[in-house]
This record gives sequence, structure tokens and C-alpha cells, in this order.
Amino acid sequence: MLEGIVRESIDKRSTKALRKDGYLIANIYAKGIENINAAFKVNDFIKAVKAKSGLKFDVSVGGKTYNVVVVDYQKHPVTSILKHVDLKVVLPEVESKYLVPVVPVGTPAGIKNKGVLLQSKKRLKVKCKGKDLPDSFKVDVSPLDIDDTILVRDIEAPQNVRIIDAGRVAVLGVVKAK
Repeated sequence: MLEGIVRESIDKRSTKALRKDGYLIANIYAKGIENINAAFKVNDFIKAVKAKSGLKFDVSVGGKTYNVVVVDYQKHPVTSILKHVDLKVVLPEVESKYLVPVVPVGTPAGIKNKGVLLQSKKRLKVKCKGKDLPDSFKVDVSPLDIDDTILVRDIEAPQNVRIIDAGRVAVLGVVKAK
């Protein structure tokens, strides 16, 4: 589990001091919960995110444990070092919006005909309760030939999960290589 500290002061000077000491600034929030300004060691955070098996993972801040998902992050434009991360608490009985990754499974038939698989949407926006949140959408791409696409409406969502993205939007497709 990822351990963090609660930030007492959120001014510029203390934020710079924390970053200099190797901390990543984070905001933890959810519907009905007061925002928590936290900080995690950068390397520990990266290890925890890479080691997680699903979309959700646990963090401990100020003696409390939260089940969270990464909503957004900011990187330094030149060095690509993480500067800030937004974490949303997954509440089991509260309906909220999440971004769920799309994972293509299989090899498209169009690849043999000199085609290339394009993934135009990496994540789909869904609305569901925290207990129903899927880790990912696995999409079988093996029947796709050249100029075939899979739209949002073609992806089946689990029970009690509603995909918010427009149904006409392409998610995966095979195009002819140039």
C-alpha cells in the first residue's frame, strides 16, 4: 500500500520544498468527502501505480486508507518528471464518472493484408457505482479486416455500468498501411 503525508500548508513555498525533497503533490477527492491535500514520494507512487493489478489501488494518508483511481496527472514539460496527480476515491455505493481503459485482444485479420491497427480512444468514460467499476474493456479485434472499425456502441458494458461517450465514435479500427 502506498503511504503518503497530509500537506499542512498548500502555498507555493511549501510545495516547492516538498518537490525538492522528492515528493509528488496530490489531491484526493470524492463526492461527499472533503478534499485532502497530500504528498507521496515520487518513486513510491510510480512503483505502486505500475504494480497495481486493476484500475483501483489503496493509499494511506493521515492514518486513513482510501481506495483510489488516477484521474489526471501533470508532468514537467522538459524532464517528464511527475509534478502533480489527482486521485478520486472510489466509493462503493456512490455513482460517479470514471475513465476505463480499452484493451484490444487478438490479432486483426486485416494485419495479414498489410493493414495497421489504430486505437483512436484509449479510455472510455463510464458512469457507475464504485463496486461495479470494471478494470478495463477487453475488445476482440480478430474479426477486423481493412477499413473495419469498432464503435463505442459495439462495446458491451457490464451490468450497472453505462458508457457515456457517444455511440458513433470509433474506438478501434484497421486501416491500409501506406
